[in-house]
Amino acid sequence: MTEPPTAIEIVRQPRAMRPELAVFDFDGTLSLIRAGWQNVMVPMMVECLEALGTGRSREDLLALAAADVARSSGRLTIQQMMGLARRVAEFGGAPLDPRQYKAEYGRRLLRHIGARREALASGAAAPDEMLLAGSRGMLAALAAAGVALALFSGTDEPYVREEAHLLGIDRYFGQHIYGALDDYEASGKDRVVARLLAARSAAGDRLLVFGDDFVEIEAVKAAGGYAVGVASDESAWGGRTVAAKRARLLEAGADMIVCDFAEHKAIARLLVPESRRA
Repeated sequence: MTEPPTAIEIVRQPRAMRPELAVFDFDGTLSLIRAGWQNVMVPMMVECLEALGTGRSREDLLALAAADVARSSGRLTIQQMMGLARRVAEFGGAPLDPRQYKAEYGRRLLRHIGARREALASGAAAPDEMLLAGSRGMLAALAAAGVALALFSGTDEPYVREEAHLLGIDRYFGQHIYGALDDYEASGKDRVVARLLAARSAAGDRLLVFGDDFVEIEAVKAAGGYAVGVASDESAWGGRTVAAKRARLLEAGADMIVCDFAEHKAIARLLVPESRRA
């Protein structure tokens, strides 16, 4: 379900203080390479639950799995698979190691997105075809205003780095690209935010976040930062606000809602005082 587009919905006005650091979520906020991942994860979860002979209809299991995925969206993939293991146990089954579920999901997802990655690598597709509208302009505007940029994701870090490179946006982040590691607790988004602030000796109120899930919004709000929720319709490259995303982002504490970055100049003027003079 979508709502009529509102280019920039301001819930709380940005502070006058100049931000030093902006952290971007990757999938769904910038990258569309993995768009539709829910349509891979949910059926896999249903298969695992159906195999237990629960007696529940497929429709019930689909609804249950979809709700679980919606609640866990933005978390590390291994954490989502840990949730699947708990569901299997709840229904009386003997769950696999979550790492096995993650490996199977990874195989299925790579089949789902393989053609997109290959098209980017070969040059058959232009990078901007797989970026949310206005993404490159948003990154360039913040970088030009002197804001340092970082990227974080629940996807495994090697894939995040590779896909950011395929999209031609890795140069905006330098070494500050963070994804899931074997030590999943250390690679949570809240930990990444804490490390970035400590490394820059920056106060949390100098921090911006752009994200399409509650995890990154909550992490930055807890640190005292300003949160831009991206209620993107990934199937349409943006342009429309997804009502369910918007509600989830507002519940998480988003201070501003956008559906994409098509109005990146206006967003930058609102967030970075110096950019008002550009």
